[in-house]
Amino acid sequence: MRLEINDELAELRQQLRAFVTAKLDPVAAEIDRTDEVPEAAWTLLREQGLLGMLLPAQYGGAEADLATYCLAQEEVARSHRVFTLIMDATSGLTPIGILRHGTAAQRDKWLPGLCSGALRASFGLTEPDAGSDAAAMTTRATRAAGGWVLNGRKHWISGANKADVVMVMAVTDPVKRARGGIGAFLVEKGTPGFAVTRVDTTIGSAAIQLAELTFTDCFVPDEAVLGDPGKGFAIAMTSLTNGRLGVSAACIGAADRLLEYSVAHAKQRVTFGKPLADRQAIQWMLADSAVDIATARAFMYETLRNLAAGHPPGIGPAICKLHCSEMVGRVADRAVQVHGGAGLVRGGLPIERFYRDIRHYRVGEGASEVQRMLIARDLLQ
Repeated sequence: MRLEINDELAELRQQLRAFVTAKLDPVAAEIDRTDEVPEAAWTLLREQGLLGMLLPAQYGGAEADLATYCLAQEEVARSHRVFTLIMDATSGLTPIGILRHGTAAQRDKWLPGLCSGALRASFGLTEPDAGSDAAAMTTRATRAAGGWVLNGRKHWISGANKADVVMVMAVTDPVKRARGGIGAFLVEKGTPGFAVTRVDTTIGSAAIQLAELTFTDCFVPDEAVLGDPGKGFAIAMTSLTNGRLGVSAACIGAADRLLEYSVAHAKQRVTFGKPLADRQAIQWMLADSAVDIATARAFMYETLRNLAAGHPPGIGPAICKLHCSEMVGRVADRAVQVHGGAGLVRGGLPIERFYRDIRHYRVGEGASEVQRMLIARDLLQ
């Protein structure tokens, strides 16, 4: 496995590293102070070409390949998880689903606004009794004249309270379910029968919000159905390769920044007459974090190279997501320990915020246990 990247990506990394430090870090500090995401976050990412990265130029996107997108995710994750979520909202499951499976009218309606940041999208899959077991969802879509009627509830839907459109997965055939009985529906904000009934925050930054969505006799016209009304589950699952690798990249970026903070603190902080950097216990924590990051980055880059060469993804993305999300947890825990009290308090370095935010990665986009199931299933075939 190789850690190097091509010259074009290396130059992009250098540009993004400077952009993140000069432009995004001050916004990250504002987000931490106010628990709100300012419009400046969207503006800066748009001006840097980081919105709609995976979408075609005809809609205002950058037509970037997956490796470029992941490198960008890696770099912006060095500042604040909010920025990775904004990028995902314009290049993630819903935008990619519309691009791959939408009609020309659906693409024209939604993709330009997503690329510019004028419109925002969310992805509605999870339910109170259907999280990792998404096929157990109970939200129903019943055929009606000219469309479908949705009834049910989704929860913990990232950013859905501020979304202009939500891709909602609903059962169209309760017998077939995941085998041809789940549809994907583009539900617009303001549609009668569609309501945001609760907004939650998590262990992480309070600026990151999750919404509960309720559908009560919500009529969705045929032109809002994405692809075949029985293939919605497949549409969602085929987009997960991008999602898992994007999360992996964000984990690596966050871990890299935490190690950078830890090294600087260990050199500066003096205890009992010696810098922390002279203590073997601290040195070993830094060394273990460096090894963790290097192995995660190497495997992710190798997976991206294989995909670019046309090889099927196999279990590579699942391995990446599992390893990287577990890795960043270890690195964050060590960073808190190296910083001591300074790693626990708010208002100084964002160590404690990173520690809280990265805990999400072992749950979202497929929990670690789900990734292990996929990897074991592949081994046992």
